Amino acid sequence: MARWLVIAGMILILIGAILHFAPWLLSWFGKLPGDLNMHSGNSRVFIPITSMILISIVLTIVFNLFNR
Repeated sequence: MARWLVIAGMILILIGAILHFAPWLLSWFGKLPGDLNMHSGNSRVFIPITSMILISIVLTIVFNLFNR
């Protein structure tokens, strides 16, 4: 369990560093076809359906590789 927390922490630090020093690498996230962005007046709703499906697929592949 501790090993997984350390790995998760390292991944979060890596993502944070990428977002801080090179934000253009992830500028596509949330702008994929299928991501819903609705706004009217003062209301705004953003539902990143396609982006979350992509992240789910990538995480499934990564976790399956680590479990074998």
